Amino acid sequence: MANHSNMTQEQNKFVKKQHKEEMKQQVISFALMILFTLIAFGMVLLEIGSVFLVPTLLLLAVIQVLFQLYYFMHMKNKGHDMVAVMMYGGLSVAILTIITFTTIIWW
Repeated sequence: MANHSNMTQEQNKFVKKQHKEEMKQQVISFALMILFTLIAFGMVLLEIGSVFLVPTLLLLAVIQVLFQLYYFMHMKNKGHDMVAVMMYGGLSVAILTIITFTTIIWW
């Protein structure tokens, strides 16, 4: 065989198309993350009121974390189910702990 693989040309084209699509998604998500970072810096530099600033910064941070997990850490791919369950479980415990301590302190 000329290309030293068991793939047919059609399979090779399909794999290349998948890789191209994945790279396109990663570049788009990277550009969006840069845009969100610039928006956050701009909001802080313009000294927008903290009532609006803090929730917006937190929302942008959560969106960036999701982009990191799903596109750069490949959590959207098959075979990452157990890792995702463990991460979501840890996140749930962390959120419940924060809510619990906040409730205990404020009441």
